[in-house]
Amino acid sequence: MSMIGEYLRVTAAELDRAIHAPDWALDFVEEVQEAEEESEPALAEARHYSTYKTWDMLRFLLARAEFPVNVIHGEEPFTEDEDWGYGPPRYLRPERVRLAAEALRATSYAQLISGVDPAELTSAEVYPLGWSEPGSLEWGRPWYDGLTQFFEAAARADDAMLVWLD
Repeated sequence: MSMIGEYLRVTAAELDRAIHAPDWALDFVEEVQEAEEESEPALAEARHYSTYKTWDMLRFLLARAEFPVNVIHGEEPFTEDEDWGYGPPRYLRPERVRLAAEALRATSYAQLISGVDPAELTSAEVYPLGWSEPGSLEWGRPWYDGLTQFFEAAARADDAMLVWLD
């Protein structure tokens, strides 16, 4: 089983409902995921995004760059009693989504991996292992670029973000 980084854009009203009814939130997530699997919307219109297994690599790189927002795990819990795969979900408020979008836009993937030795990821036991493969640092580029586009679209819409590992 893999650990996958997951994101769902939500309106302020949907965030408020998720906070007060976490069971509703999980049902809503599943509905959106199913609908988007069929329709495959462009990132600018998508409500769901996944960083696949790159989440821990991106966490490592963003922490190394002293990124101002925890886009990998979210910042605020809205339920401690629910487990959405690998722990409870968290969220980012719209103002934190905007800050994250600005910071992602200002930080290229080339900047993130500049000066990084893949052995650092191995030493830090970054999931998934296998960092000694040639070009391993390039693996995260398309997911980082997608995450950047996804956050930019959410920021333009003044959306909040649900964040979890599945």
